Amino acid sequence: MLNKSQINGLLDYIQGTNFYDYVFFGSHYADVIKELKLPHTRFHDLRHGHATLLLQNRIHPKIVTERLGHSSMIITMDTYSHVLPNMQKEAAQKLDNFLFNQTKKTPLSTLAK
Repeated sequence: MLNKSQINGLLDYIQGTNFYDYVFFGSHYADVIKELKLPHTRFHDLRHGHATLLLQNRIHPKIVTERLGHSSMIITMDTYSHVLPNMQKEAAQKLDNFLFNQTKKTPLSTLAK
């Protein structure tokens, strides 16, 4: 995966060219990576990285679905749900806090896997 500096270099390169056309950029991606002396990554890895970063930063899955062009959130969440392994525990903790204001001795969050 590219580090932040490498991503910024790639974005600067893209913004300084006419590479906004997805098909054109995709066909020249390997050349761009070589020119910028970046580690080998597949063009499709950018798509996965994009989705992963959005979900890790709590962007609603519906928005991620739309950005990826998936036909439903089911496809997005089936593909990327592994990115958020603590979702069940966090949901149980939030419900716990709401219902019991953190005073219950056996919180629901301890029951989540």
